[in-house]
Amino acid sequence: MATKKEAPAVQPEEVKAAAKPAAKKAAKPAAEEAPKAEKAEKPAKAAKPAAKPAEKPAKSAPKTKAYMPTLQKQYRESIVPALMKQFSYTTVMQVPRLVKITLNEGVGQATQDRKLVEVAQQELTTITGQKAVQTVSRKDISNFKLRRGMPIGAKVTLRGDKMYEFLERLIAVSLPRIRDFKGIAENFDGRGNYTLGIKEQIIFPEIDIDKIVKMMGMEITFVTTAKTDEEAHALLREFGLPFKNNKK
Repeated sequence: MATKKEAPAVQPEEVKAAAKPAAKKAAKPAAEEAPKAEKAEKPAKAAKPAAKPAEKPAKSAPKTKAYMPTLQKQYRESIVPALMKQFSYTTVMQVPRLVKITLNEGVGQATQDRKLVEVAQQELTTITGQKAVQTVSRKDISNFKLRRGMPIGAKVTLRGDKMYEFLERLIAVSLPRIRDFKGIAENFDGRGNYTLGIKEQIIFPEIDIDKIVKMMGMEITFVTTAKTDEEAHALLREFGLPFKNNKK
C-alpha cells in the first residue's frame, strides 16, 4: 500500500519571517494617516488684520459771520456807550432800545371804494418787504356810513433786521425826498414812543408814481423801551432821525 507523504513541519522562525512583511504593510498606512491627522488637528493661524490707514481729521469749514444791519451794529458799538455816558447808566441793560416800528395807512374813502384798502395793503408790502394786513373798524358810526368790522386801512409791524433796514432807508433816502424838508417834529407820547406823520407815500423810492391810484399818507410809530421822552429822543437822535433844532 502507498503511504501518504506528510507535510513538512513549519518551523517557528519561518512563521515569524512571514508575519513581519504583513505587519509592516498594515502598520505603514496607519503610520501615514497619523501625521495627516496631526496636521488636521492644528488650528489654522488667524490672518492678521490689515493695518488701516490713519484717517486725517476733516478740516472744519470756515465760520461765516452772521449778517448784522448797519444801524444795529452802530447801536451796539457807538449808541450804547454814548447813552450810558449821557444818562449815567450803571449797566448796559438800562440803555433804551428800539423794539419795533409800525406803519399804519388809513383809508378814509374805504366806505365808498373798498379797493383802496387793497391798494394801501399792497403799497405797505412793497415799501417794507413784509406782507401788510388790513385793519377793520371797531365801532359802528352811522354818520360816516361805517360799520363794525369794515376794512378801513392797512398796517405792518417790523422787528429785527427788517426794522433796522427800513429805518436806514427812511433816514438816508425817503425823508430827504420830502419837498422843503426842514426836519421832523417831536411828537412823543410821554412814554418813550414816537409817531412820525407822512403826508404822501411817494417819498418812498419803492413806489412807482405812474401806478399811484390815490395820494395817501401814513403814520410811522417807533416803540422803544425808554421810560421818558428825553431818553427816547436821545435814542432816535443817535440813530440819525433829523429832528427840528436837533442839538446833541
